Amino acid sequence: MPSESDYQASGLRRSGHFQTIVPTLFRRVNGIHWQRQRIATTDDDFIDLDWLTNNNQKLVLLCHGLEGSSDTHYMKGMARAFAATGWDAVAYNFRGCSGQPNQQARAYHSGATDDLAEVVEQVLKAGKYQQLALIGFSLGGNLILKYLGEPNGNRPAELCGGVAISPPCDLSGSCDRLDELQNWIYEQRFLRSLNRKMVEKGEIVKQALGIDRLPNCRTVREFDHRFTAPLHGFDGAEDYYQQSSSNQFLGDISHPTLLLSARDDPFLSSSCYPTPQQVSNSNLRLQYSRHGGHVSFMQADPLGRSWAEQQCVEFLSAT
Repeated sequence: MPSESDYQASGLRRSGHFQTIVPTLFRRVNGIHWQRQRIATTDDDFIDLDWLTNNNQKLVLLCHGLEGSSDTHYMKGMARAFAATGWDAVAYNFRGCSGQPNQQARAYHSGATDDLAEVVEQVLKAGKYQQLALIGFSLGGNLILKYLGEPNGNRPAELCGGVAISPPCDLSGSCDRLDELQNWIYEQRFLRSLNRKMVEKGEIVKQALGIDRLPNCRTVREFDHRFTAPLHGFDGAEDYYQQSSSNQFLGDISHPTLLLSARDDPFLSSSCYPTPQQVSNSNLRLQYSRHGGHVSFMQADPLGRSWAEQQCVEFLSAT
């Protein structure tokens, strides 16, 4: 069922841009000491996982956003919040996001549920955990919604639910929003990192695309058209957006799932807020707040938690 969130913001926190920028620049989450595990993928590449464990039987798997990593404040904050309530946490660093370029021409993208499924299999194969929950932020939120809603009967029995925070459920609409003048600083920040990664992998990418020179993309849509789509088997950016947007999978989600977004999120178009008329699914809770920015929901909390972290702990503990 849809609901309006009870999240309250005052002063500058009523600005979506303020909420989006300030935690990114200034929030520090102390006390997280990750233990790294490198797993081999079936295509002779690797994925790095970072663990925070205390011999619990419940595990939360965290998926970051575009050009994020386990070092991002929201990943550390969520791990800390769950560790305090009896969960182990594992942060999934997408290919090329752990500090070292991956070995294949492919990287990561909003719909790469094949990699996510491989990670889930790896973290559960020891049989240690009785429950597994998924939490995704932004791009990672779209990823887990797609994973949870895909027509696939091989999801593990330990899977108990998920939360998507600020997911761009309509990738094309979100990309249009990001390309607006008011969001220029965000787009350029992403592009500097994305273009640099292509340069670092230079020859591998050139050979895969059959080109002699790497273009310097000026928009995220151009980057997706020139790199993301052809490197991952899509026929251009729009085909990638159409196949990977989670909106089309929401009605088929069969595990308790929370979709949490703010109406003032500068990255999300109106099509990224599915309505009850568009999605009829008792397993999916749609929760939208008036304020909160992108993956933020700041609050004055003595333990340093964000409001979203509290919501995730409460929702997944109840499942």
